[in-house]
Amino acid sequence: MNKFVNYCKLCYQELAHEVTWPSRKELTQSSSVVLVASLIIALAVFAMDWVFKNLMVFTYTIGA
Repeated sequence: MNKFVNYCKLCYQELAHEVTWPSRKELTQSSSVVLVASLIIALAVFAMDWVFKNLMVFTYTIGA
């Protein structure tokens, strides 16, 4: 049990005093980049899905 308590104390010490946390501005900028990249990827996947769906509809209507 003593090892676990010591481990928790060391974890707290590291998180509270040794880790460099981003500023609010850095965090906002990083979140914005992730949001924009996610939207671009989602739009690309949507466009590919739409193209392939229409391609398959066109292909199956030619054969019918």
